[in-house]
Amino acid sequence: MYRLEEETEADWWEAEALYDLCFAPGRTALSSYRLRDGVPTVAPLCLTLRDDDGTLAAVIRYWPALIGEEDVLLLGPIAVHPTRQGEGLGGLLINESLAEARKLGWERVLLVGDMPYYSRFGFKRLEAVEMPPPTNPERILGLELKAGAWTGIRGLVTKAT
Repeated sequence: MYRLEEETEADWWEAEALYDLCFAPGRTALSSYRLRDGVPTVAPLCLTLRDDDGTLAAVIRYWPALIGEEDVLLLGPIAVHPTRQGEGLGGLLINESLAEARKLGWERVLLVGDMPYYSRFGFKRLEAVEMPPPTNPERILGLELKAGAWTGIRGLVTKAT
C-alpha cells in the first residue's frame, strides 16, 4: 500500500536524492532545468508516493512556464525508485496529478520525454513548440487538458515570471 501526498519542504532533499539515483549525472544541465531555476513549483501538483514504512517510492514535480504570453504546465521530473519500477507508480502519479491540474484550471501540459511512454496518457508531439537548446525536437510533447488548448500555441518555451 502506498500513501500519495503533496510534496512538502521536508521531502525536497529526499526527492532530489531519488532523482539523482534515477537520472544520469548532469541532469540539472538539461534545458528544462533552466526553465525551473529560481521559479517556484506548482506545489499542489508536486506529489510523493511513500510505502507503509515511509520510504519514498516515487515523486513528480510540475513548474509553470510560458510560450509567448500563454501559460503552460511543465511536467517533470518524475522518478520511481529502481526497486519499484514496473508497478505502475509513475502512471499513478501522472494520472493523479493531471486530474488535479484540470481541477486547478490548467489548460495545457508540456514535457520533454519518450513518446512511446507518454502517448498512453494522451501526449502528442508538438511541432511548433521549441525548448531551449539542446533539446531533441522529437521529445517535445504536449497534452491538452482543455479541448483546443494547444491550437495556435507556437514558439519558444521560456521561464515563468
